[in-house]
Amino acid sequence: MADKVDLKRTLDAYQARRGEIRVLDVPDTRYLMIDGHGDPNTSPAFAEAVAALYPVAYAVKFASRTDLGRDYVVPPLEGLWWAEDMASFTAARDKSRWDWTLMLMVPEWLGEDAVATAIERVAAKSRPARLDDVRTETLSEGRCVQTLHVGTFDSEAEVLAHLHEEFIPGHGFRMTGKHHEIYLSDLRRVAPEKQRTVLRQPVVPAGYPVRPQSRKP
Repeated sequence: MADKVDLKRTLDAYQARRGEIRVLDVPDTRYLMIDGHGDPNTSPAFAEAVAALYPVAYAVKFASRTDLGRDYVVPPLEGLWWAEDMASFTAARDKSRWDWTLMLMVPEWLGEDAVATAIERVAAKSRPARLDDVRTETLSEGRCVQTLHVGTFDSEAEVLAHLHEEFIPGHGFRMTGKHHEIYLSDLRRVAPEKQRTVLRQPVVPAGYPVRPQSRKP
């Protein structure tokens, strides 16, 4: 069996530095996804989404290791976030108005059969409440800007304001798609002020048409 691969270390799309905003082209990426709405700190739907995603992700990993001889570290949790008024992310921070999609990446060498089998195995053992809501989609973000934020989630507001209101228009872009966060830290073990989060925003040159961001397999 080959060495275990840690995709957050090997893939360029996971690389970011604090205090540096980089422009990059993100390849199409397939994810396990589940949707929800409301404050992630208080919404039962958020905890239920996490409880449904991870068992499937680990079942997929197990299948990759046993059937294909390719082991890997389950990638970090990611989230797409949006609201009718995007100012709720930077000014008011009214989390009750947020919509979200939680995601865990599926390595490119694993097909839909592996995911379907993993879901069946999870259902046979202990069916999470939202297991039936787990789906796979390919996210097409293309050109993006991203940076690394270190600190609590609420302290992201200043970084996001700079990203959205200064850097993006100042470099001839406009925002498209959804705000994307990648949670590099284990939130159960890392103090909030030390949490490492990649903040990503898809962009297009000003005047370009918007394209669909995700598609089902």
